[in-house]
Amino acid sequence: MPLLAAFRLLFALASLAILAVSAYLLWSWFDGYPVYLGDGQYGRGREDWRLWTGLGLLAWSFLGRFVIVFLTAKSDRTKPDFARRPGGTIVSVTGATLHYEISGRTDGPTVVLTHGWGLDSTIWANVKTRLEANYRVIAWDLAGLGRSTRSPHRETSLEAFAEDLGVVTTLAGEEPLILVGHSIGGMTIQTFARERPECFARRVAAVVLLNTTYTNPLKTMVFSPLATALRRPVIEPMMKLTIILQPVFWLGAWQSYLSGSAHLSARLGFGRYVTRKQLDHTALLTTRNAPGVQARGNLAMFRWDAGVSLSDKITPTLVIGGDMDIVTKLEASEVIAARTSRSALKTVTGVNHMGFLERGETYADEILAFLSSLTAAAVRTPQPTVEPPPVA
Repeated sequence: MPLLAAFRLLFALASLAILAVSAYLLWSWFDGYPVYLGDGQYGRGREDWRLWTGLGLLAWSFLGRFVIVFLTAKSDRTKPDFARRPGGTIVSVTGATLHYEISGRTDGPTVVLTHGWGLDSTIWANVKTRLEANYRVIAWDLAGLGRSTRSPHRETSLEAFAEDLGVVTTLAGEEPLILVGHSIGGMTIQTFARERPECFARRVAAVVLLNTTYTNPLKTMVFSPLATALRRPVIEPMMKLTIILQPVFWLGAWQSYLSGSAHLSARLGFGRYVTRKQLDHTALLTTRNAPGVQARGNLAMFRWDAGVSLSDKITPTLVIGGDMDIVTKLEASEVIAARTSRSALKTVTGVNHMGFLERGETYADEILAFLSSLTAAAVRTPQPTVEPPPVA
């Protein structure tokens, strides 16, 4: 999301500044300063504080993440299962090659998980583990992220992601689908409902939207007036510069990860419950995914609006928001729920934009309770497609 991307850039610049100061201090210590020794002789004097300060800053630049993670997150009671599941790849109609993983039951309703921007499908660890006992689960990487590659001839857009999602749903065969999306994943589902209404009505039995929005996310984040005002003069030029100078920004991103600056920016997306493994994995994903790809996705979000989307659908929909979400404020979830005819809104306290990770069990329990509340027919039988009358 644009807000966290902006903070990542600011913290990365600060991290590079620390590294630059370290290099200057070490060089100035080595170079020293002239000292008169008498009898016309000169030597070099050195200030030890420059050496030790420079070494300390250098160590922080490459080892600081261990301190940051320890100080800003809770210890892990259990080790999160971020391991990949068995899967494969499928070529989308957009030209993107999409990586997917299938786990859980081999029959029955299928849950399709679409992750948020800058991440990949491994981020579903906590939620996926709970869902696998009752459903077949398909998790996929958005084009350009994780193990998926972006289309060489298609511009990054929510409409392209929606087409990719449509291709991923074919992996479920004829089984009814439950679409679950976080952040841009929820935006992708709304776009799919708008762009492919016939397919959506025929295949989708239920929808779950987590910490997402219904319009340009700059309008539903904290300090939205300021962000909207800075969009064209500052934010968009920085995104375009990131695309052009991707190798430089990627190098800076990895240095930021090592120093812990990436963890500080990632921490802003969490609430009170984030653990050290969760924080480190999130920072790693946002570092590992190409900065240019992430910039393209952010630019695409600036041009997006859900429109009617789910407002004219009767598909049962669960909307979950966090009361501390600064990236897509709770008000955005409330608007989506109000616009959707068969919707339920749940608020999870103490969580931020990454609530589904830090309180994965709570989110999964809400999803399971929602699906259990639907009748067996509602879950297992997708909405029928209304066929036009025959032409006389």
